[in-house]
Amino acid sequence: MSDLLANHGWLAWIVIGGLAGLIAKAIMPGRDPGGCIVTILLGIAGAVLAGFLGKMLNIYQEGDQGAGFIAAIVGALIILFVYRLVASRR
Repeated sequence: MSDLLANHGWLAWIVIGGLAGLIAKAIMPGRDPGGCIVTILLGIAGAVLAGFLGKMLNIYQEGDQGAGFIAAIVGALIILFVYRLVASRR
């Protein structure tokens, strides 16, 4: 998966981010903001979060490409969970 991202650049980030965000929203249904663009950004942010947490927990080494597709979904789920905690307090 990380070879796909490395070889195709930003287009692969959009496609993989969109799929990860869509799956995360399907796993955790409810009222969430935005449409297609927010879903793509959710998936991309989930991949970045998963990569950051993976490096902090020494799951990924310094030379690794970063989080994979499943990790991006998990990261997006974490972001959705935190969003709902914050939104429910308003």
